[in-house]
Amino acid sequence: MWLGVDVLRTDEIARLLERPWFRAWAYAPQELEIAASFGEARAREFLTGRFAAKEAILKALGTGVGAGIVPRQAAVVRTGAGAPLVRLAGPAARRAEELGMAGVTVSITHKRGLVVAAAIGLPRPGPGAGSGPAVTAAEVVRRVHELAALP
Repeated sequence: MWLGVDVLRTDEIARLLERPWFRAWAYAPQELEIAASFGEARAREFLTGRFAAKEAILKALGTGVGAGIVPRQAAVVRTGAGAPLVRLAGPAARRAEELGMAGVTVSITHKRGLVVAAAIGLPRPGPGAGSGPAVTAAEVVRRVHELAALP
């Protein structure tokens, strides 16, 4: 299992969100379509949460931003029930395959001006699948709670 966590202030990327080049670089078209269905403040909060999720996903992939992977290649769309759903494309998908990941799941929370996102890379089933660091679910929960407690 692989873990990535990111924390942003809700206003941290507000100026970047005003720039079309940043939106095209960071977000998949489906993410921008979802954001366009909200009012301005909710769209900004939504896109900030998605950006934190992308950062967490890229950390789980072991690359962070760069290394030939751009944030829009880690799209965070929605399931039919509205939960975040990760779709990897291009180099991000290839990196996950190299690591032995079956997929990535993400959780995003907004509280008191902060956005916290945690991404977990799930190993493929079977012998020898995945060589990521062993992290228990309890450890993930503990780390997320520690981050949520930051001032």
